[in-house]
Amino acid sequence: MDLGINGKTAFVMGASSGLGFSVASELINNGVKVAICGRNKENLEKAAGKIGALPVLGDLTRSSDILRMVKEVNEKLGQIDILLTNTGGPPKADFKDLDEAEWTKSFQSIFLSVTNTIKLVLPSMKNNAWGRIIMIASMTAKEPLPGLILSNSIRAGLLGLSKSVSTEVAGKGITVNVILPGYIETQRLRDLGLDLNSLGSTIPAGRVGHPDELGALAAFLASKQAAYITGQVIAVDGGYTRAIL
Repeated sequence: MDLGINGKTAFVMGASSGLGFSVASELINNGVKVAICGRNKENLEKAAGKIGALPVLGDLTRSSDILRMVKEVNEKLGQIDILLTNTGGPPKADFKDLDEAEWTKSFQSIFLSVTNTIKLVLPSMKNNAWGRIIMIASMTAKEPLPGLILSNSIRAGLLGLSKSVSTEVAGKGITVNVILPGYIETQRLRDLGLDLNSLGSTIPAGRVGHPDELGALAAFLASKQAAYITGQVIAVDGGYTRAIL
């Protein structure tokens, strides 16, 4: 299927590996000019070299870095048509174990990095009457999991943000959607100490997911065919999430 996005420019956040990398790779396969960002220079440049993306070094917890990165992408690849927001998962913790500094750090990383970037790319999207904003959150935003209080709380806020922004820009050719990854084979799962083989038996699909399965959905949401899909929250979880709404 021709997604109609050949020649468009995308900025994929947190794409040195894992889900962000898979999205960037899928977009490039569809003719999109892609910039990826990350904090580790060596890992970022290695990932960019594999797929032919523009590496943009920066820390998403710093608003000054976000401003600089967006400016660099605009200058080197053209105005951003497609934005994929993606941040690393916060540490595993229970409510009783967290202090204010840890809440603030996670809020800056998970939520404010997204709002700051969206605010920078929306003006050109409005001028061009075309834009795609896709947020990668987590199934915890819809169905909280034990021990992940930071993700459960803050990522749920992204759903409200997406719904609000999508309503404001729906008439301007811009869509805003959220993808909720379930258990997908990434380093994040290993960092949480999960056994991927035994975990698969708890999922209706009988296995954990592959990053490229999420990448394919993200590419479709960025397509011209997805112009009437906005304000939606879509899980990629093999049927794990039981919640209806």
